[in-house]
Amino acid sequence: MKIIDAHVHIWQSGKPRGAHRQEPYSATEIIKDMHFAGVDAAIIQPPAWDPNANQIAIEAARQHPQKFGILGNFAFESERPDKILKTWRQQPGMLGLRYILNEPKHRSWMMGTELDWLWSGAQENAIPIAIAASSHLEVFASIATRYPQLKLIIDHLGVPLDATGETAFLQMSTLQSLAKFPNIAIKATAVPAYATDSYPYPSIEKYIQHIYTFFGPERFFWGSDITKLQCTWRQSIDLFLNEYQWISAQEIDLVMGKALTQWLDWDLGS
Repeated sequence: MKIIDAHVHIWQSGKPRGAHRQEPYSATEIIKDMHFAGVDAAIIQPPAWDPNANQIAIEAARQHPQKFGILGNFAFESERPDKILKTWRQQPGMLGLRYILNEPKHRSWMMGTELDWLWSGAQENAIPIAIAASSHLEVFASIATRYPQLKLIIDHLGVPLDATGETAFLQMSTLQSLAKFPNIAIKATAVPAYATDSYPYPSIEKYIQHIYTFFGPERFFWGSDITKLQCTWRQSIDLFLNEYQWISAQEIDLVMGKALTQWLDWDLGS
């Protein structure tokens, strides 16, 4: 079984907000950490705090194509975004897009027509899009309905930024309704960060299990967001491999990476 992390960051400059480590994290360093933890490959999400993050990710994927894929981004105000989308996946390691759209204005954009060029272009060019929009999760239903061939991914289990404990999982009914759309998947990333107790975080397990039941193993992707966690990378893995007994032996391969590669059409070989 290959262990493939759905969400990591690397960067060279800028200061992360909140719980993320403050020092830069290079491709060389993360590869060493991946080897130590038993992570075979990872999806880089270029962080907003480093303006060169996309190019850093592309260079890492160019040098290590079997280690890194990318969900990158470009500015909405870029010239000829239609042309950018047509060639987006031709860049080394580029598998899709990822945007943080949590502000109130983003809700109106996503429910309206302002971003129709993005949804239609991504659908036409088979570009999956991961979105952090926990402030207004309901927007996923509108996009998924209008663009049924567009693959969407809900970031971080839909947990609001910095939320922990029960307040991190107040949107369970919305997630359940979104899971009915076959073109919506979810990233089970940074799970330890949502708990207020210690490993194996029993206080939040029921919520993780419910969300897993909603989406199933083919649309539920494990990931660490390792630079945000207080636990080790290995603990983040073992939480799913050893503690979550409700994930069957037949399903765990999908959760820990196989389903993600299928969703992103990422060929890592056998």
